Amino acid sequence: MNMLVDADLPDSRELLRRLHELNEIGISLSRQRDTRRLLEAILVAAKKITNADGGTLYQVDREAKIARFEILLTDSLGIAMGGTSGTDVPFYPVRLYDQSGEPNNSMVVAYSVLHGETVNIADAYAAEGFDFSGTKSFDQKTGYRSQSFLTVPMKNHNDEIIGVLQLINAKDRRTGSIVPFTEADQQLAESLASQAAVALTNSQLINQLENLFESFIGLINGAIDDKSPYTGGHCERVPALTMMLAEAVNDTKEGPFANFKMTEKDRYELKIAGLLHDCGKITTPVHVVDKATKLETIFDRIALIDTRFEIARRDAEVRMLKQQLAAPEDAHGERRLAALEFEAICSQIESDREFLRGANVGTEKMRSEDQDRVRRIAKTYRWRDMFGEDQDFLTDDELKNLTISSGTLTQEERQIINHHIDVTITMLEALPWPSHLRNVPEYAGGHHERMDGKGYPRGLRGEQMSVQARLMAIADIFEALTAKDRPYKKGKTLGESLSILRRFKENGHIDPDLFEVFMKQKVYMKYAHRFLDPEQIDGFVDAPIASSAIG
Repeated sequence: MNMLVDADLPDSRELLRRLHELNEIGISLSRQRDTRRLLEAILVAAKKITNADGGTLYQVDREAKIARFEILLTDSLGIAMGGTSGTDVPFYPVRLYDQSGEPNNSMVVAYSVLHGETVNIADAYAAEGFDFSGTKSFDQKTGYRSQSFLTVPMKNHNDEIIGVLQLINAKDRRTGSIVPFTEADQQLAESLASQAAVALTNSQLINQLENLFESFIGLINGAIDDKSPYTGGHCERVPALTMMLAEAVNDTKEGPFANFKMTEKDRYELKIAGLLHDCGKITTPVHVVDKATKLETIFDRIALIDTRFEIARRDAEVRMLKQQLAAPEDAHGERRLAALEFEAICSQIESDREFLRGANVGTEKMRSEDQDRVRRIAKTYRWRDMFGEDQDFLTDDELKNLTISSGTLTQEERQIINHHIDVTITMLEALPWPSHLRNVPEYAGGHHERMDGKGYPRGLRGEQMSVQARLMAIADIFEALTAKDRPYKKGKTLGESLSILRRFKENGHIDPDLFEVFMKQKVYMKYAHRFLDPEQIDGFVDAPIASSAIG
């Protein structure tokens, strides 16, 4: 008895070693989230634990009724296809049913899927009941000799077969010769297939949940886009520019960001924050977001003022006609003078009307003298309403809107717009974020803060904000400057935008170090080639940016 135990001891030790290896493989697989890498890791692990020369991993598509090649590896031939190899597997998928709808039991992979069984074949050339013509054709072309096969179905937690592991040509660990797969090989491969199925299912579920989550974010941004075409593009472009700048910072090897490095999880977290940075705009009234002119509400009230000018012209004409009728028949001079006065009034009315039409269009800075002229016009004219009541030519609200110094929004409307960031923060902080996304509210909620503490909504200073929030602030500003779909302005050129951004750096608005990365790494050019019109890029197409060119 003791002699028998001693004789089996090396095998027992080998089995323990392989079991330990299987356990480590299982732990490693559970950590892998990239499906392509996971599939490759599963096959590599299966080959290693069974000492197989080659192998193939299939994924089962129940709707299409096929088993699709995902990874193919053969060490002795130096073949690596699928996975991270960069080479697609050129073979047709294995059909689970033939053209008449009958189970395709002649193909070993299909048989394993349909019956949920492991198939262990010592020699494919001597096996009966299975069609190995494709294998033999491969061997003939490559000079290979496919011999032992171990085909193992991968069952998930619902006992559904989601894939197949097929291992080829087990090698004796001492001599290297091709041998059949042992019962121990089969048990280990089946155990690995079970762990791999769980890992693959988890990976697929995580990917599906992430896709669902991102689709939901897209739904929110789509709703904002439907409310206003002026903000939908913003929700796409700011995340793109944020990631461009983040990668540039990540690539920095010296200076204050030399130690800033992003993992794939960090990138995903920032991406999500970028996509959600303006989600609060879903509550912003459309008439404020879309206010293309100063007098616009649900319609542009400049039409009402045009009507009042017509009334003023009509009243002037009536006065002229009355004067002419009251003059003696031979008082041609009085009639002529009344006509000249009427012409002068009409000329002034037309001039004032065109001026108010221009004042109604938002500009970056309305001159104080133009604001004064609006006030003079308001006092110069009067008009009578349908009840014969004498009215001010401009209402207080119209006067306030027409003298807006910058853009088209009043201070109250700007506060409504600014409130979107409070709503964004409230919405995001209410969500139960997983640990790898816990910073999304801070990143997304900080893009309107300033380095000098004069931003909103919390008045944070630079040192109180993450690098990610600070770089998103730059992306938000630069996108707004260059955007060509705003209701009140054309998109600025690259030169104009960079000049303004430099001033923002100098006055404490944005992070000066991030601005230098933005410039040095030419992030603006990557963004410009993707999103700006050619005429906006002006003289920066192939020329390096000199500081004199931007301010």
